Amino acid sequence: MHVCRSHLHHRLTASPSSSRRHLQISLPETRGHAGLSAITARFFRSMENVVKHTRTVEEIDPCTNTKIVKHIKVWNYTIADITLLAFGTSFPQISLATIDAIRNLGNLFSPGTLVGSAAFDLFPIHAVCVVVPKAGELKKISDLGVWLIELFWSFWAYIWLYITLEVWTPNVITLWEASLTVLQFGLLLLHAYAQDKRWPYLSLPLSRSERPDDWVPAETAPYKDKYTAPYKYSEILEDEYGNGSVVDIFSVHDGNRDYEYQNLPDNDVAESSDQSHEGDNLLSIWKQQFIDAFVLESPESRKLNNTCLRLAKAFWQLLLAPWRILFAFVPPYQIAHGWIAFICSLIFISGIAYIVTKLTDLISCVTGINAYVIAFTALAAGTSWPDLVASKIAAERQITADSAIANITCSNSVNIYIGIGVPWLINTLYNFFAYNKPLKIENAAGLSFSLLVFFATSVGCIGVLVFRRLTLGAELGGPKVWAWVTCVYFMLLWLIFVVLSSLRVSGFI
Repeated sequence: MHVCRSHLHHRLTASPSSSRRHLQISLPETRGHAGLSAITARFFRSMENVVKHTRTVEEIDPCTNTKIVKHIKVWNYTIADITLLAFGTSFPQISLATIDAIRNLGNLFSPGTLVGSAAFDLFPIHAVCVVVPKAGELKKISDLGVWLIELFWSFWAYIWLYITLEVWTPNVITLWEASLTVLQFGLLLLHAYAQDKRWPYLSLPLSRSERPDDWVPAETAPYKDKYTAPYKYSEILEDEYGNGSVVDIFSVHDGNRDYEYQNLPDNDVAESSDQSHEGDNLLSIWKQQFIDAFVLESPESRKLNNTCLRLAKAFWQLLLAPWRILFAFVPPYQIAHGWIAFICSLIFISGIAYIVTKLTDLISCVTGINAYVIAFTALAAGTSWPDLVASKIAAERQITADSAIANITCSNSVNIYIGIGVPWLINTLYNFFAYNKPLKIENAAGLSFSLLVFFATSVGCIGVLVFRRLTLGAELGGPKVWAWVTCVYFMLLWLIFVVLSSLRVSGFI
């Protein structure tokens, strides 16, 4: 018998009959995952406001001498998927790894969790996203070229991990290897943007279907921006070849989708009136957040005829109640185009993820399960939980599957290029200037086998996505029976990865 100590649990005795100790860890961890689900939903909605932000440009039409208002997109959707969505949901891993690298300068760093995180992203998250659309609803990737570029950089990230740790300098990371790891994130952004804009020589010659003008359709948005003028007409100009004389233009519009400029008369009185009430409206919205936090049954739940389903939803709201009260302090999405809510959500996500990972660390001590097995199962699931929630919401709310699947592939890239690249860079710089030595890596044993299993099962996953595209016409959704068959298949692939990797590190194979 031994004692597991942690600043979260002062004293836990590990023994075969210590079921009470298991509950002491599992229950707080369950609450932590519930909190991550709630704050990730708020993070996604704040991101919607960030992405839909436009820059207003006014011009005078020389023919009619009237003012023309153009709304130029600030964010490219491909870049937003990689930086805001994938980078944001991976922020807990990045921040925790970076802080750990600073606190333990020169110490050994283990990449064991990363392959497990990649497997969780690729298999369970795809499994969830496939069944999320309504029965019969199909959601496909609109730009296959961008997806292939993101998929390539995702797989290359783990090939690069193998090359640096097993081939060039086994179990050692040099300064130039760490620097190249971080720089490849910039190459991913540049290559994906080049594909989106169809730059010659840097893009694949693949056609794409039309992607909706709005990152999330306005009709499904939970909050409408009360401070954006509801222009009835808008124009969208696509710059397919990167021509600087043509810009992407769009504005918030209604459902008729007529595309022409709107001539707007000067209305300074109305504008000043809107500004005078904006502060009061924001305070009312913020106040409503606290009121909603104390409501256990939403209006949607009251409409349900199934009593069991209503009770289940009420129980879930009760479980989320402490988190909802805490997250009500996050400013409304309408402030500063959603940036303040976006940053606050990331801080909450990182804090909760830190608690979940520390609780997960105790599982190995209390249960006696191999720490490496815990790393690529429970710990990987905990750190990748925001990825799952964000991809699920994207699959629900967006018309296409681009963002939901891009978050999966790009999160795996971000975890390597930034999540492990930045800590490597910090440690190698410290070792270089302090000791003039490279960084040594421990616990890399078994990495090559896990990567081999990961790539083998990945072929099965990507193959099914391509098969669904060819037969059903879309990667996500479709007939519920086939959606659930695909879901079960993806989960079986994940179980194969977990079982084989566990047997390897346990010495059975």
